[in-house]
Amino acid sequence: MKHTLKYIFSSFLILSLFFAQAQETKVVPKDSLSKGIITQKAAVSSKTSTTPKKDSIAIPIKKDRYGVRLGVDLFKLSKSFYDKDYKGIELVGDYRYDKKHYIAAEVGNENKTTDDARLNFTTKGSYIKVGFDYNGYENWLDMENIISIGLRYGFSSFSQQLNSYKIYNTNQYFGEIPPLTSGQKYNGLTASWIEVVAGMKAKVFNNVFVGFSLRLNRLVSNKQPSNFENLYIPGFNRTYNGDFGVGFNYTVTYFVPMFKKVVKPADTKKAEKKK
Repeated sequence: MKHTLKYIFSSFLILSLFFAQAQETKVVPKDSLSKGIITQKAAVSSKTSTTPKKDSIAIPIKKDRYGVRLGVDLFKLSKSFYDKDYKGIELVGDYRYDKKHYIAAEVGNENKTTDDARLNFTTKGSYIKVGFDYNGYENWLDMENIISIGLRYGFSSFSQQLNSYKIYNTNQYFGEIPPLTSGQKYNGLTASWIEVVAGMKAKVFNNVFVGFSLRLNRLVSNKQPSNFENLYIPGFNRTYNGDFGVGFNYTVTYFVPMFKKVVKPADTKKAEKKK
């Protein structure tokens, strides 16, 4: 009996130790999280939450300004102050039609006395020029500079007054004949021409531009008296060889913004396909 009780007690003790060991392996310590033991799901979610997505990077939107630019020709305006034989003014303007093209116009008035070798005459009249400019300059960022080439159609209505003239004397023995006063006036004269324009405009202050242009003119029509030639035409300037003329202006203009258009980025995939 004694040996039987000893055997039962020993068996019970062994079973108790085995059961306690099994319980210890199943229990996860509470401080396992603090030691860096995390589940696979938590590790994946942590990794994806800290990695920025490519689509989340915002691309800045660029916008071009559209509006009207108005100003004056400083060359004609300043010439009126230092040349007693000239009075004139020219107003200039353009409107941005699209990214590269501008609708342009000039309106002016001139009163000029020309003292030639044989003639002294006064020209008075007004003119208008209408056409377009093409901007070939690719601006950086928010720059709005212009390097352009364009075309104009010009029309002028004016009058000529012959103040005095000299008669050419083939016999120099009697000397030069003094100038003869005339005062004859010719009204209702008109002329039209085509004008090729090359120039540039640079932004110097906010909305303020300065620029200059060179012009080559070719007469299309020219109404003139039978006994007098239009040697100077308002807006066209002096005539050379009867049909050609040149011009120049130096302008300051102010830009009046009206609206903006979003600049669409170039499609690189389409460009690669074309290549």
